[in-house]
Amino acid sequence: MDYFLTEEESEIKELTRKIAEEKIKPVRAKYDEENSFPWEIVEVFRQTDLFAVLVPEEYGGISGKVIDVVIVTEELSRVCGGIGLSLGGSGLGMYPVLISGSEEQKHKYLPQIATGEKLAAFALTEANAGSDAGGIETTAVKDGDYYILNGTKQWITNGGEAEIYTVFVLTDKSKGARGASCFIVEKGTEGFSFGKKEDKMGIRGSATRELIFDNCRVPKENLIGREGYGFMVAMKTFDKSRPMVAAQAVGIAQGAYEEAVKYSKQRHQFGKPISSFQAVQFMLADMATQIEAARALVMATARMIDSGAKRYAKESAMCKVFASDTAMKVTIDAVQIMGGYGYMKEYPVEKMMRDAKITQIYEGTNQIQRSIIASNLLKEF
Repeated sequence: MDYFLTEEESEIKELTRKIAEEKIKPVRAKYDEENSFPWEIVEVFRQTDLFAVLVPEEYGGISGKVIDVVIVTEELSRVCGGIGLSLGGSGLGMYPVLISGSEEQKHKYLPQIATGEKLAAFALTEANAGSDAGGIETTAVKDGDYYILNGTKQWITNGGEAEIYTVFVLTDKSKGARGASCFIVEKGTEGFSFGKKEDKMGIRGSATRELIFDNCRVPKENLIGREGYGFMVAMKTFDKSRPMVAAQAVGIAQGAYEEAVKYSKQRHQFGKPISSFQAVQFMLADMATQIEAARALVMATARMIDSGAKRYAKESAMCKVFASDTAMKVTIDAVQIMGGYGYMKEYPVEKMMRDAKITQIYEGTNQIQRSIIASNLLKEF
């Protein structure tokens, strides 16, 4: 379908696809096997100003528009959903500053993210706080010109590799979620360390680590917004970032679909290519239709957000849940079409199927997305 991309959007798409094909595709299996962080690709992103797409021009970037972010994310994820997360995770970590930070905070941190000099990370999840974001237990107690942070964060994308962390804590336990606040914490701050690196099913080219705060002293000027505003910051961030997860899912699905189509035309059974069999044709037709529908929803949501819409929580949840469910179904079908070959690590659809699963889980499980959609649509009547 024609999404009427501007000349600038088309250039961003073409550049990202070139990087993905020439730089990421040759090394994606290596990073998946090693469970290592792709610093060589991060350097490519830096040199080509791809990080700058995340940030508005007034803070040293070149865009900041959601539509550009989803274009980049889809193209990177089409080749490797894990490696592309070094950029996507940085965008997620940056959003609380962009959405709710002071001008001083924006001018201090966003230019460093725009150049790729420093990566960012978003730290909300804990052992007892995932879908229930209000269940966080990490605390911050004010002490003069500082806040003292204590607690642990779990499963943090870019954890240990990023330099800038947006961390959600309780500044008033008695208020529950209304007592949550958000702080910018820099790597190297005394009392801030990292736990184990997780050994994951998929997105293994992305680092996921535990964050540990042990009497970590953070300057009071690193508070984003004001005390008690943290839950609102987190929800506003998710509303803006979920289309990025959806675009990741669309990219993974597109990559798997392309591999399945190519294989179906090359693989012969009963004296003819399997693409000639109606059973396979119908699977491919459904895959293509589902991907295009998911992409259309993602693009429409991104345009909606960029247009200045005041509320888009429902639409962000819709595109995330639909695209991620599509990615899971399409990758499973791609493996099925490729049969035994699809099950082997030698072929990329095995990896794509593993990578797809996380899109149904992080930034709010798909069950939570359906709750968000339902609660918002019921308010409309």
